[in-house]
Amino acid sequence: MEGVLVLVVCVALVITTGATATSITTYPDFQQLNVPAAAAAGSGSNSDYTSTKLDDGDGDGDGGGRWKVKVVHRDKIFPAAAAAAVSYNNKSSKSSHEPRFHARMKRDVKRVDSLMRSIEFKVMSAMDFGSEVVSGMEQGSGEYFVRIGVGSPPRSQYVVIDSGSDIVWVQCQPCTQCYHQSDPIFDPANSASYFGVSCTSTVCDRLQNTGCHEGRCRYEASYGDGSYTQGTLALETLTFGRALIRNVAIGCGHMNRGMFVGAAGLLGLGGGPMSFVGQLAGQTGAAFSYCLVSRGDATTGSLEFGRGAMPVGAAWVPLIRNQRAPSFYYVGLVGLGVGGMRVPISEDVFRQTELGYGGVVMDTGTAVTRFPTLAYEAFRDTFIQQTANLPRVSGVSIFDTCYDLNGFVSVRVPTVSFYFSGGPILTLPARNFLIPVDDKGTFCLAFAPSSSGLSIIGNIQQEGIQISFDGANGFVGFGPNVC
Repeated sequence: MEGVLVLVVCVALVITTGATATSITTYPDFQQLNVPAAAAAGSGSNSDYTSTKLDDGDGDGDGGGRWKVKVVHRDKIFPAAAAAAVSYNNKSSKSSHEPRFHARMKRDVKRVDSLMRSIEFKVMSAMDFGSEVVSGMEQGSGEYFVRIGVGSPPRSQYVVIDSGSDIVWVQCQPCTQCYHQSDPIFDPANSASYFGVSCTSTVCDRLQNTGCHEGRCRYEASYGDGSYTQGTLALETLTFGRALIRNVAIGCGHMNRGMFVGAAGLLGLGGGPMSFVGQLAGQTGAAFSYCLVSRGDATTGSLEFGRGAMPVGAAWVPLIRNQRAPSFYYVGLVGLGVGGMRVPISEDVFRQTELGYGGVVMDTGTAVTRFPTLAYEAFRDTFIQQTANLPRVSGVSIFDTCYDLNGFVSVRVPTVSFYFSGGPILTLPARNFLIPVDDKGTFCLAFAPSSSGLSIIGNIQQEGIQISFDGANGFVGFGPNVC
C-alpha cells in the first residue's frame, strides 16, 4: 500500500555531500532576505483553510495509488482552531501576527519541556483510568494539521501530525471531558466500521498503558506535561482522499485535556508499532515523506506513505536508534555552519550517550530548533558577528538575538547550515532561520538554547524541504526537491 499527502512550499534548498553538491538553488555564503515578503508570510495574512474539504486524491478507493491530503499550518485555520487557544490580553485578532507568535512560543516551550521529561528523565504520568487530571495547558498544540476522514461514512476531521508520538486518536462521543475542536466530535455510533478492541486482543497488548472496561481495551496516552487522552481502543477506517485504510487501531478519546485545542486528535507518526507509520510498516516498509508548509503561505504540501515516497537523489543520513525513546527520530548532527564557515563546536555536544541521553531529534511538533547552551551560544555569537551591520533590538519571548528591519526591502544575512555525519550539509533558506515576531518589523534568529543535552530540529527549520524517513533501512533523506 502506498499513500500520499501533499504540501507544497516554494523555497530554495541546497544539500551538499562531501565535495559534490546536489543542489536545487545554490546559496552563496550570504543570502538576501526579502523583508516585506517574509513579514507577510509570518503574519498568516493569506486565506485560511477552515472550509478545506477532503482531497479526492489519486487512489482507486482500495488504498492503491496516491493518497493526498492537504497539510496546513495551524495559523491557517485561525480563528477556528486558535481562537479557543489564543488569548493575548483580550486583544487577539486574525490580522495581528504578534498574539499568535507569543501563543506559538508558549506552546513550543511546553512541547519542549514535554520532550525533555519523556526522553531525558522518563517522567510520564501514571494515571488510573477515569481519574481527573488537570493539566493547566490552555494553549493549542501541534503546528501542522491534516484533514482526514474517520469512520464509515467518513467524518472529516483535522488531526495534528506528530513525528514524536505513536498513538492515533480522536475525541469521541460520549465525551466525559473534551476540549474545543473546530469539527463536530466523532460519534462512533454513526460509523459502520467502528469496532472496539477486546482486552484479550494482541493489539491491546501493544499498548504501554492499558486497562479493561466491560471487555473492551482502554488506552491512555500522556504527553509528559499533564496533557492526556483516555478512552477506548478501536479498529476503524481512515480515509485519505478516496483511499480507505481499514482496521487502523485508533484511540476513541472520551476524556481529553491539554495541548490539542482546535484539532480533533492526533496522527502519531513516531517509530513505535502503534503509530500510523508502524501499523502500515508491513505494507509500506515504514516509509514516509513530508513537506511542511511555510508560515502564511497559501500553498499546500505533502505527507506521503510507502516506498514510492522515497525520492531519487535525496541526501541520506542514518537514523540513530534510542532504546529509551524508540518513538523519536534521532539523526547524527555533527556541526553547525554560519556564512559558509563551520562554527567551532565539538561533535560530542550533539552525540547521544551510551545510556541514551542527549542526541538530536527531528520533531514536527516543535517549532524552534534547540541546541545545548554551549553549542547555541557559539552558533549565536558567530551569527551576531556576521550581522554587525544590522540594527539590533532587545530579545523577544524565547529569542535573544533580534533585529529591527522596519523599512528595509532586503537585507544581507549569512547562511545557516547543518553538518551531518557522513558528509551531507543542509543549508537553510533565510526565511527558515530569521523570522518575524511582530507587526513592527522585528525579526529574530529562530533558535534557542536547551537546558539539557538534547537537541531538537524544529519545524521552522524543516519548512519547505522534502524530508523522507526510510524506517526499514534506517535513514532520513533531505531533498532533492523543494516543496
